[in-house]
Amino acid sequence: MNDYPLQLDIDHQEQYSRFMPLVKWLLVLPHYLVLIVLWIGAFFAIVISWFAVLITGRYPRGLWNYMVGVARWTSRVTGYHYLMVDPYPPFSLESDPDYPVRFELEYPEKVERWRPLVAWILAIPYLIVAGILVYLGYVLVFFAFFTILFARSFPKGMFDIVVVALRWQARGNAYALWLVTRYPPWVWG
Repeated sequence: MNDYPLQLDIDHQEQYSRFMPLVKWLLVLPHYLVLIVLWIGAFFAIVISWFAVLITGRYPRGLWNYMVGVARWTSRVTGYHYLMVDPYPPFSLESDPDYPVRFELEYPEKVERWRPLVAWILAIPYLIVAGILVYLGYVLVFFAFFTILFARSFPKGMFDIVVVALRWQARGNAYALWLVTRYPPWVWG
């Protein structure tokens, strides 16, 4: 779905660090502490943008950039925590094309004024399916933990399923928060 305004790509590695899965949960703690603060800020950005879109029909560019940056940072940390990449995620809201987890979103010039009122409701069916896929992803990451520990590989088929789950979750969340105006596609990929 290269024509959808949200792209989440994660590069599969040929070999993984054998013992990193044992310590990644600890290494990711500073990121989660920062993300807690960023998501508190995101709550206020959502409230302000709710009124802005309702009144003007436009998502304020600064708030939109902040929300996309928080989602991008969250995606990088999730990819790292889910053992999908070995490089440590950067502490940044900005895009980093060299990092193996890439999250990009196109700015919508106009947002329908009704969208903040009901987008989250319309997103519920999609988010339910995305949630099921993410739980499946958790199970696959559990098994990948052992394959990385013993064989230094995250099986490509399992990896691809986890990427799809994270992509569905990101698309559903972006739609629910009216960061995109197109409903997420019901396609595998």
